[in-house]
Parts: sequence; C-alpha cells; structure tokens
Amino acid sequence: MDIVIRPVAADEYEALGEITAQAYLLDGLLDFGENDAYLDELRDVAKRAAAADVLVAAEGGSVLGGVTFVPSGGPMADIAGPGEAEIRMLAVARAGRGRGAGEALVRACVERARATEGCVRVVLSTQRTMRAAHRVYERLGFTRTPERDWKPLPELDDITLLTYELTL
Repeated sequence: MDIVIRPVAADEYEALGEITAQAYLLDGLLDFGENDAYLDELRDVAKRAAAADVLVAAEGGSVLGGVTFVPSGGPMADIAGPGEAEIRMLAVARAGRGRGAGEALVRACVERARATEGCVRVVLSTQRTMRAAHRVYERLGFTRTPERDWKPLPELDDITLLTYELTL
C-alpha cells in the first residue's frame, strides 16, 4: 500500500493526538514524562486543526503520523516571522517509522508553503536528540539556523530548541 498525505479528519483527532503524544514520550522528548504539560498540547489535535493545517500520513485506514503546518502569520507559530510558514509537532508512530511517512509529511508542508502567497521560507524547531528528523530535514534542503535557536521554557536552561529553515 501507498502512504497518502491528506488533511486530518475530525474522527482521527484522538488517534493522531495519541500518536503524537506517544512519539514524544517514547523518544524521551518530554522532560517531565507523563506529567509534562506539553502532552495536553500534543494531544489536542482539534485545537491545532482550528488554528492551522493538520496533515496525516495514512495507509489504508490507518493513521501513521501527522504534522501541523502553520501558514504565514498563523496563531500556532512559535518562530515564524512575516513571509514564513512553520512546521510543528511532526510525529510518526513506531509502526510507520522508516517507511517515508515523516519525509512525506515534511514534503507536503513544503508544497503548501510554496502554494502560499508571499511565503518565502519554511522554518521549524527541533530537539537535539531528534537526529532522524534532522537527517530528513537536511536531505530535503533545510539548513541549520543557530542564530534562531530558542528556549521554550526559559526557567529550564538545559532545553534549547534547534532551528532549521528552507528558503523557497
């Protein structure tokens, strides 16, 4: 079967929320584990879908993963400035990893950015330990932008998100 990238359906919100939360938990990306407040954000696909474009990678009737695409100036943006789109919360279930689902989701976001009037760049934040994701971004032409690295929780000095950009 082929992996298809499409907008998330409302009846998939819960499944995608859990895939996203579990991907972050199992990969050790949440400092406070099950008690991390960010888990609620990761699980709240309905909130994301109301403010941005949420895409899923699906195969047959199964959701393998998803991503949030924030068009230029969208309310879900963390680091995007004028003329920039942002990729957030990319996650693929263990069963879908190594099969191209993550790369297909990133490619779909880049295509959407290219179709967005006035958009000249795609930006994203990632954690140091997300090495597989870094390889995907770099393979697709994204470059590191260390001058944009930032701390989502300034009180926790040990968490710095790395940033990447792709000029369209």
